[in-house]
Amino acid sequence: MILTHLGHSCFKLNGKSAIVVTDPYDQATFGKAMPKTKADIVTVSHSHHDHCAIDRVINSPFVVQGPGEYEIKGISIWGISSFHDKKMGSQRGKNTIYVYHLDTLRLCHLGDLGHKLDDSQIERIGELDILMIPVGGVYTIDAKEAVQVVSQLEPKIVIPMHYKTKGLAFELGSLNEFLREINEKETKPVKSLKISKATLPEERKVVWLKK
Repeated sequence: MILTHLGHSCFKLNGKSAIVVTDPYDQATFGKAMPKTKADIVTVSHSHHDHCAIDRVINSPFVVQGPGEYEIKGISIWGISSFHDKKMGSQRGKNTIYVYHLDTLRLCHLGDLGHKLDDSQIERIGELDILMIPVGGVYTIDAKEAVQVVSQLEPKIVIPMHYKTKGLAFELGSLNEFLREINEKETKPVKSLKISKATLPEERKVVWLKK
């Protein structure tokens, strides 16, 4: 599988049987539209404009939007209910966590998670190879809380997302804050991650995927 970052919380998961795109964003997010990209499946964690611009994904993809179990083109996807804030959605509504079984790997995209996970959510997410996690605070968990969630899930690879980048239309915390909290100050950006079950690291690794 090849994993690339298209910006913000949007990733392309390029598997053997299908391509998945997560949380595509609209023009308002960065002042310019996300480049159109092909995919077989799009997952949307919630309906805010910086996560649900499915028109940016071409090839008539199957859209997954909400909790449930899905089987599409050989890829299993589980949507798990959560909240966009610490007050059970009363401030910013609901959020869907997605777990993907793709090319024998188990990946999780937390969307705009706004709180630490409860025991039921941890159990449903299960043992992870790769975790895509928001770290910028303000609208989601912040850097310190993200490290706590990483400790709850213990993935092999951690990929931060939803942090301050050039051109972003609203304020978020920086990636460096998260790297300091998780003690990964020497992490260097890479353009893509080519990974298989056989090449997973033995110890937890933070991967900075730069658009």
